[in-house]
Parts: sequence; C-alpha cells; structure tokens
Amino acid sequence: MTLRHATLRQLQVFEAVARQLSFSRAAAELHLTQPAVSMQVKLMERHAGLPLFERIGKKIFLTGAGTELHQHSRVIAQQLRDADDALAAQKGLSQGRLVITMVSTAKYLVPPLLARFLKQHPGVTVKLSANNREIVLKQLAENDVDLAIMGRTPQGMEAVAEPFARHPHVVIAAPDHALAGKRRIALARLAKETFLIREPGSGTRGLLERLFAENKLPLNVSMEMASNETIKQAVQAGMGISLLSLHTIELELTMRRLVVLDVRGLPIVRDWHVVHLAAKRLSPVAQAFRTFLLSAAGKLVPKK
Repeated sequence: MTLRHATLRQLQVFEAVARQLSFSRAAAELHLTQPAVSMQVKLMERHAGLPLFERIGKKIFLTGAGTELHQHSRVIAQQLRDADDALAAQKGLSQGRLVITMVSTAKYLVPPLLARFLKQHPGVTVKLSANNREIVLKQLAENDVDLAIMGRTPQGMEAVAEPFARHPHVVIAAPDHALAGKRRIALARLAKETFLIREPGSGTRGLLERLFAENKLPLNVSMEMASNETIKQAVQAGMGISLLSLHTIELELTMRRLVVLDVRGLPIVRDWHVVHLAAKRLSPVAQAFRTFLLSAAGKLVPKK
C-alpha cells in the first residue's frame, strides 16, 4: 500500500493529531471518538509503511517519517481551506467559515463583538481559540487562522496589523491592601510589592516586565499563573498585586472584589489589533469581520 490509497479523512485525522500531539485533543477537534482517531492513524501508518508517531511515557512525538508527512499534510489542509473559502466567496456572506485566534486576555472582549457580527450573518460558522501570545503568533505564522486578535503587533513577520479599540492595563489589588485608596503611587513603591504574573509567552507579562525594565526597577515576582482568572482569585486572597487588562476585571470591580491602584503613569493604554498575514487572501467572511471590527468595535468597547 502507498499514500496514494489514503483517504482525505485519514489525512485530516493525521494532521490534527500531528498538530496537537494528542489523540484526545484531535478527537475533540474533529468530533470523533479517540478509538476512531487511533484507527485512522493506524491506517495512515499502514499506507506509509512506517511508524508516524512514537510514545514516550504519556506523551507522543512525531517520528522522522511523521514529521515529513506532516509538512505535506499541512499544505494539503490549507489548500482545502482555501478551496472552502473560494466556494464561500461564490455564496457570498450568507455562508462561510471564520477561523480566529486571540490572546487569552481578549476572551473578555471578542465574544460579545463576535455575537453582534453573527446576528448580522447567521449562516457563518466560527472556530475561535484563545492562547498566550506565543502560540497565537505561531498559529498566525503557520497560516492556520484567518485573523488574530492581539495587543502588541507581531515583529519579524509579514503581517497587516490594524488597531480597532483601546486597551488599558492597570495594577490591581485586594480592597484591603495597604495601597488601596492611596493617591499617585510611585512605581518605585510598587517595586517593594509582590507581583503575581502570567506564564512566559504572555503579552501581559511582557508589558509588565518592560515597564519595570524601562524604569530600571526590580520586579518582585512570587508566582507565575497560566490564566487571568487564577491571578484575580489570588489577588483577591491577598497573595500579591498584578498588572491586568482593565477589560478582564469589570465584574470584580463592580462587585468590589478588586480595586485599581492609582499609580503614577498608569494606566498603560495600548490598542487591540486585528492581524492577518500580508499574503493572506481573506475570504469574504473574514474580510467582513475585519471591516466590522475596524468600523464598529471602537464604539462598542467600553472606554475607560
């Protein structure tokens, strides 16, 4: 048997497992059972005549043959997506698929905007993922998505990044923190406080590190956490203070579970950007959502 006998479905399943390096995550993405995914991969290995994955402990890795096949399968998967986009263009905006990735902080911002867009285009289907900045940049560079939503624009990549809304960052603390209610706190004073920060690769973490480095101040970090929600809970518990996007804490501020510290020079106000590869031919649906963000999102996002 050769790869010429493989089906598109088998290739699709292999590509998902190779990209995710997980049978369970690939099964969830493709809406299949894990045994069905394993069976399709075994058939691909039979067609290839070589093992495509190896298991070490609880993790799986691509073999040399698997790595080679994955490079080709990614190209084929993208060509199929391009074909879908071309057919969607023939149908107009009544149908179509939109693939969006966003930095995790944007999950407080994008879904309400997307919901409003989908009310105008009910036939559109969306695949939306949230990750840290490092993964979002990788998805964008590998042309796995139509559009990316992020704060700081990508560097060293041929991409088009357009601002569509303001993005303020503030220092937060528990309501009973010693600095709560103080006016015009110096950044040097914050250098004495314990900070809770996001994991490496996070855009919010990078912003905080640059702020302290530019002011030649030490950053006292006690703990790294992989989500804004965990950081908010830890700050509420009095474990430290943190720098977060103002969009992520609206509920906690309303409920008086957190307070914003009045720090000199803050908030740090950046922009939200909608980004796509410069060479990317946007489908009509992707182009429509981009236009929606650029024309309407700034009016819909609360101004702080």
